[in-house]
Amino acid sequence: MINNLFAKLEGYYDEMVSIRRYLHQHPELSFQEYNTSKFIQSYYEELNIEVKGQVGGNGVVAKVYGKKPGKTVALRADFDALPIQDEKDVPYKSLVPGVMHACGHDGHTATLLVLAKSLYELRDELEGTYVFIHQHAEEFAPGGAASMIEDGCLEGVDVIFGTHLWASEPTGTIQYRTGPIMAAADRFEIEIKGKGGHGAQPHKTRDALVTASQLVVNLQQIVSRKVNPVDAAVVTVASFIAENAFNVIADKAKLSGTVRTFKEELRQFIEEEMERIIHGTCYASESTYQFDFIRGYPAVVNHEKETEFLIRCAQVVPEVTNIEETELQMGGEDFAYYLENTPGTFFFTGARPMREEVGYPHHHPKFDIDEKAMLIAAKTLGTAAVNVHHN
Repeated sequence: MINNLFAKLEGYYDEMVSIRRYLHQHPELSFQEYNTSKFIQSYYEELNIEVKGQVGGNGVVAKVYGKKPGKTVALRADFDALPIQDEKDVPYKSLVPGVMHACGHDGHTATLLVLAKSLYELRDELEGTYVFIHQHAEEFAPGGAASMIEDGCLEGVDVIFGTHLWASEPTGTIQYRTGPIMAAADRFEIEIKGKGGHGAQPHKTRDALVTASQLVVNLQQIVSRKVNPVDAAVVTVASFIAENAFNVIADKAKLSGTVRTFKEELRQFIEEEMERIIHGTCYASESTYQFDFIRGYPAVVNHEKETEFLIRCAQVVPEVTNIEETELQMGGEDFAYYLENTPGTFFFTGARPMREEVGYPHHHPKFDIDEKAMLIAAKTLGTAAVNVHHN
């Protein structure tokens, strides 16, 4: 069975590349992926595969039924793009100004579509049911996973698998991790309100810029002095706005940034500690503040049994030359919501372009993937989906 599936996937590799490049040229931002959603749904309809659109928003869910009874396994791919200008010099460069697939979601979609097509053609040999979850809006919280789950995409699902094409690692590498693998991704916004005035008369003001500057430094003490060194955590102030004329003292300043954690109790602690530090800093400068802590995706936590099973499946794929445990990744992923509801695992498929010794990072204007990684991802996901009935 596996050999037949691999042969199908290899035969459709050119189609996989074509789909990926079409999507790369026509990217759409999170929650705006209307044409991409229609493209995915039409692909399934032309194959006479059962499909449902507008699942939880712009999501699409397709199903393939095996001839024999068995488990219901779900496979997920995301399909939104990012607000980044494509700076690559390639024939499939984005045609949409200021928008590009800079994270591989076009490749995820092409991988899953062709895998679904191949499994559908082999349905008489299959056991169980195969659910193909095409998710919108992974890049921007609240994301699409939660709403798709609320709309029933996981109903009856016994296990779920997902992968991310990982341009930092060479093609042929599969990276896994049991337990936490990607961090909870939260963001914060702080507005400091002081009393502005003339730059020559600072004693008559309460300088919001100075208070905000002190706050940037004070917040760094949370991870360095309040968090156990063995626990991974990040508090990053990424934006500082206090724009004025050269001789005007700021009456307000705005800070924004992100917090990354793996443990829920640490996540809660950092939010509370930030509030305490902001309050104290502003009290000392006789300023007021507005603090908003916006919770994003929870941590991605892989299930042990399914992760060990995935490792065995990856060993079956001829093109996989290296299987290794990855370090904790501080990036966020709303695949976390699926794993909170259903056993499964999320892994990385190496996809560094062969022309680059070190691939451009995800979310970079020149980001690209080695398209051969899509075939490896399809074979690995397909092996897991087919063999899960005997696990």
